[in-house]
Amino acid sequence: MTAGNILTQRASLSDLDIQRLVRSENADDRAVATHKVCRAMERGGLSEGERRAAQEIIRMLAKDAAELVRRALAVTLRTSDLLPHDVAMKLAQDAITVSAPVLTHSPLFTDEDLIDIIRSGGPVRQVAIAKREHLSEVVTLSLADNGAEEAVVIACANDNARFSEDGMNRVMDRFGASEVLHSVLVNRKILPVSVSERLVNIVSAALREQLISQHAISPETAVEIVNATQERATVDMADQAGASFDPQGLAHHLMISGRLTPSLILRALARGHIGFFEHALAELSGVPHERTWLMVHDAGALGLRAIYDRAGLPARMFQTFRIAVEIYHALQAEAGHLDPLQMQERLIERFLTQAPFAPREDLIYLYERLDRDSKGRRWSRAAETAGDALNRSAA
Repeated sequence: MTAGNILTQRASLSDLDIQRLVRSENADDRAVATHKVCRAMERGGLSEGERRAAQEIIRMLAKDAAELVRRALAVTLRTSDLLPHDVAMKLAQDAITVSAPVLTHSPLFTDEDLIDIIRSGGPVRQVAIAKREHLSEVVTLSLADNGAEEAVVIACANDNARFSEDGMNRVMDRFGASEVLHSVLVNRKILPVSVSERLVNIVSAALREQLISQHAISPETAVEIVNATQERATVDMADQAGASFDPQGLAHHLMISGRLTPSLILRALARGHIGFFEHALAELSGVPHERTWLMVHDAGALGLRAIYDRAGLPARMFQTFRIAVEIYHALQAEAGHLDPLQMQERLIERFLTQAPFAPREDLIYLYERLDRDSKGRRWSRAAETAGDALNRSAA
């Protein structure tokens, strides 16, 4: 099957179109003919032999000396699987008017292709890739590490560009001061807890309001962070994250940022975040989480004491932590049917009654949390219990 056969049999192309494509010295004429030919080949139901012949024509067009012709080829076949992979790679390295359409739209590039181009292609090609409808985590990670700010911001603005938590945090490491990035991240559908926690510290008041409303951060949480009471806010955010809460990720983030403190861990534990407590001990002790879990739950008081000491937590606070763990286990056995909010209420009530030696500021914090119901009502019985505990602590 010759090129002429393909061109004449598969579409209403005139002899003049073919002459323009093959013989015309005018680049505009060849570009128009290229568009018509490519459209004709893409629409036609080609056999395997005809497809190979058509791809040879495409390879010929990709070598045309005129950028306008190569652009016509790239634009017309930007979403087509008829474009050979080797031609797609060649066009990707062409002038930006030629490369941008295929880099943004072509389904032919593998993740490895895109990563190589991100690393070597420069900011303009990175931007073209960032505009693709879908990006995998490995590609966005490469953008996070190597991309220019504009490309990274464009990718972050696309909710179909999947970022791992590590990738998103690398974006924050490189461009965390960018107000444009702040706005884009606040408007993403989903953000890792660690990124939300970093953002709320640095965004403007207006964006903080959006972060509050879109990513389950209460106004109290935002105000507390702004006022540098970050421990309180971080644990509040764990509550509000619900099913999306990642205790391992948050514990690791707080560990590397130097904010995994005994007080924060105690507050989280007293509010029922036992998974966060386990991962916090694992991070601080260097013991794998599976073994830490056994020492907390299945090895009795000696196991808890051993992992607690290895984590380097204060000896004076061990009894308080032990009581909190015992209360959690008891409530799980007695009232495992309770919903999370009811379970948390019971946990805090019992903790405030049975752990009078906890640090006063932590008791005050838990009292405030118990007093603040999601519907605005007050738990009077809990308030009385908390008040008695505070009085004992003060004495």
